[in-house]
Amino acid sequence: MTGGQRPGLVRGHASARASVGIGQVLAELRQEFPDISPSKIRFLEAEGLIQPARAESGYRRFAVADVERLRFILTAQRDEYLPLRVIKQRLDTMEGVAPPEPEAMTRSELLQATGADEGILAELEDYGLVRRARHYGTEAVLVVRSAVALREYGIEPRHLRAVKAAADREISLVEQVAAPLARQKGSREPALQAARDVAAHIARLHATLVENGLSEAGLASGAPAAGTHPTASEAPGLRSASGR
Repeated sequence: MTGGQRPGLVRGHASARASVGIGQVLAELRQEFPDISPSKIRFLEAEGLIQPARAESGYRRFAVADVERLRFILTAQRDEYLPLRVIKQRLDTMEGVAPPEPEAMTRSELLQATGADEGILAELEDYGLVRRARHYGTEAVLVVRSAVALREYGIEPRHLRAVKAAADREISLVEQVAAPLARQKGSREPALQAARDVAAHIARLHATLVENGLSEAGLASGAPAAGTHPTASEAPGLRSASGR
């Protein structure tokens, strides 16, 4: 598939099939991808790579295009070891959603591309979420865009310090596993593969724990259909870093 097959292509009689639930998606993909799981699909949705529709009950419903998009993502991970941000860029470019981001941007270009103002970027730099530099890469674009979107809900850069601290702790876990392998003679591939695997498992665990917590709080059922979001005026703002 990564050799030219585009997400959204249908196989056989799939075009006549109605949308299906997550169990049927797992059954269809598991032979090709034995490690596919509900939590991995939920993680890919949380990362914005897939957007299945939602039934009135709140359950995910996958159209043919959603399943083929999943297949493309999983193939790119397995065969090319691509990070999710690169896979998403490739999907967006293939679908004409957005042109590829330049590899490096000036400060003014970053502000223009993300819709941020100087104040929010300076705060993100102060709190360590964006590294202050003469030029900014794709990672900075993604962080700033997320921060701009979160501000609409009253979440300011200072509230994101906890997210940065959690990410730093997760990176430390990955390094504890990969560092001994990197010190061994020979290829660095075992260390790189271990780092990718551990990072992916931690990310899936994180997404699952967040979803479980929201479910226990009564905030995960009856979710809005994919592509719809509450407006900023409908979302309560944060009054402190603790959310109280």
